[in-house]
Amino acid sequence: MSSFKRDKKEEEDGGGNPFQNIEKTTVLQEARIFNETSVNPRKCTPVLTKLLYLLNQGETLNAKEATDVFFAMTKLFQSKDVILRRMVYLGIKELSPIADDVIIVTSSLTKDMTGKEDMYRAAAIRALCSITDATMLQAIERYMKQAIVDRNSAVSSAALVSSLHMIKLAPDVVKRWVNEAQEAVNSDNIMVQYHALGLLYHIRKSDRLAVTKLIAKLTRMSLKSPYAVCMLVKEEDSGNDSPYFEFIESCLRHKSEMVVYEAAHAIVNLNVQPVESWHRPLASFSCSVVHLNQLFDLLLSIATLAITTLLKTGAESSVDRLMKQIATFVSEISDEFKVVVVQAIRALALKFPRKHSVLMNFLSAMLRDEGGLEYKASIADTIITIIEDNPETKETGLAHLCEFIEDCEHVSLAVRILHLLGKEGPKTKQPSRFVREHTSATRCCQMDSDDEVRDRATYYSWILNKQDKSLYNNYILDTLQVSIPSLERSLKEYTQGDTDEAFDIKTVPLAPVRSDEEREVKHKAEGMLVSQGPTKLAPISREENFAEKLSAIPSIQNLGPLFRSSEMVELTESETEYYVRCIKHCFTGHMVLQFDCLNTLSDQLLENVRVQLDPSENYQILVKFPENDLPNSIGTFGAVLKFIVKDCDPTTGLPDSDEGYDDEYMLEDLEVTLADQIQKVNKVNWAAAWEEAASNSVELEDTYSLSSMNSLDEAVKNIIQFLGLQPAERSDKVPEGKNTHTLLLAGMFRGGIDILVRAKLAYTDSVTMQLTVRSSDANVAELITSAVG
Repeated sequence: MSSFKRDKKEEEDGGGNPFQNIEKTTVLQEARIFNETSVNPRKCTPVLTKLLYLLNQGETLNAKEATDVFFAMTKLFQSKDVILRRMVYLGIKELSPIADDVIIVTSSLTKDMTGKEDMYRAAAIRALCSITDATMLQAIERYMKQAIVDRNSAVSSAALVSSLHMIKLAPDVVKRWVNEAQEAVNSDNIMVQYHALGLLYHIRKSDRLAVTKLIAKLTRMSLKSPYAVCMLVKEEDSGNDSPYFEFIESCLRHKSEMVVYEAAHAIVNLNVQPVESWHRPLASFSCSVVHLNQLFDLLLSIATLAITTLLKTGAESSVDRLMKQIATFVSEISDEFKVVVVQAIRALALKFPRKHSVLMNFLSAMLRDEGGLEYKASIADTIITIIEDNPETKETGLAHLCEFIEDCEHVSLAVRILHLLGKEGPKTKQPSRFVREHTSATRCCQMDSDDEVRDRATYYSWILNKQDKSLYNNYILDTLQVSIPSLERSLKEYTQGDTDEAFDIKTVPLAPVRSDEEREVKHKAEGMLVSQGPTKLAPISREENFAEKLSAIPSIQNLGPLFRSSEMVELTESETEYYVRCIKHCFTGHMVLQFDCLNTLSDQLLENVRVQLDPSENYQILVKFPENDLPNSIGTFGAVLKFIVKDCDPTTGLPDSDEGYDDEYMLEDLEVTLADQIQKVNKVNWAAAWEEAASNSVELEDTYSLSSMNSLDEAVKNIIQFLGLQPAERSDKVPEGKNTHTLLLAGMFRGGIDILVRAKLAYTDSVTMQLTVRSSDANVAELITSAVG
């Protein structure tokens, strides 16, 4: 036993890897100690350990190195030291695929295999089988048969596992050991029984009838090994009319947890035909419902998985019963499985929105229980998902979240919920029910140590004290939507300029509204309840990039701030010899047209390239919008590409001569549309903005027949594209099966003129639209209604 004790100095030195810096050459030199006349186990064991470590770390030996070490190692059979001998067996297994003439140790291993020292026998069998080939196997067949039925379970298991490996080399020989394997199946040792069953299956797997008989016999037995029962369950994969279905079903009541799990898994994956009104996978799991109570008693984790599967696959009528069953044990399971339950409830709420009341109450109770951040965050995320998917649940869900954060110990979670309450609370029927602190608390925050907290508290306190509803809507509910880089540039120019006029924030270009994909990414980022580290700064927007380049041109700089830039408009087909595109840059009173021209011909050089415009009525070639005539700001420009052509060498691009000739190329007409003059604006609380606009805006209303539209979806998409306004409150999504819909839109006309539009749509044989426009400028409201007509 002394060899098992660690040196006292080693214990004092602490942990670490003692073999971390060893080298193959050094170890091979140290291995020469194996050749000494007198074997010293104390010295040989560490050397052999280093060698095995190197091999297991991926170090390779060539044939000569492996052979030299192998033969030196065989001399260690002289020692009776148990640890060294077992290390030798491991060394033989590792080196036998590389070294030459390894059969030299066959006699020594056979002696150990049949000897009386049980500590040697099992390991010797494994080592012997690693060097035995098909021609040698018959020589040790008798010993292997005896080992399979040996009373020592370690020896028997070693022989059975080795036989599984040998069946690949000599299947005909191993098949003759079937009687011994059958006897081993009756062993009281669970591993021997498991290994014996595995060997029997591989011997008979090519004969389906033999396998069926084996299963029939074993299902009537009471196998002691849960591993063997699991193997038996995996093999049987018939339908619920199988004669062995009853056996698998009975395994649900097995005392071993792994058998219960394997049986449940097998039942879920059975090839079951639909029965009565059941559908897969509910039908395949129906039998587990019968034994749900037994599952609760056996293992809560299994019960959790079973019940959550039913939540995901069950009918709406079973929701109440299932939630009551979950309530009986949910407090006893770990947070990991509670998260699984919450995820199942989320799927159920999206599938059966009418059950939101039951599910919300259950989630609220879970919020009040003890639990970690991940668990509580999953509940909060689920409530938020339900709120977003089903507007009817908003007030109930916000109330549950509001009560939760009063005693919430997770700061990141509380901040996320507070943000949601601030965003959605004012839109509810009774916003005051979500207020837990008096406005004086805001003033107290003006003394906070954090400068950003002080600035925000001062800002909001000043707005709240004004008691002006329009200020609430414009500066609290609807956050600042201007382009921050443009605001910074405008403020810098204002402070450096010499003017007595107040700074007008409407002269600052708006920030571009995100696309659906960008909003989805942002939504997911805000939905992360656990901080994922610092986020990257947003890249400069397309409009900001254009504004910076255009402001560098003196004549354009005098036009004021850039209002918006259109998407690229193609004036020719991309396959033509001259490819021309245009971007329309809209300012308050002017429009700048940017033309991109590409010559696709390699044998021509174009010089003095220009686009000649035939402007629409009342337009000036500057290009300047018609003054005091908004209806005529929508127009069409004729366009001709003019240039001087010089023939050139296609390879060098150099002109053949200095002289060229004038030529022109007709372009598609360029349209200046209503959408070119409108910037999209996000209205967080569109209803409040609409109500406020009723008292300080002009309202125009008209009814239109959109006969070319074949559906409400098509109408919504075309209206948004034509007007260039931003849909609010998800009104761009038409509910399935509806024949009426209301589209809510918001934006800003050039010059900082607010626009709100409500389009009530109805569909019978065609789409009819009642359009109501509210704007701070009567001419803009008239322009929109006339443009649609």
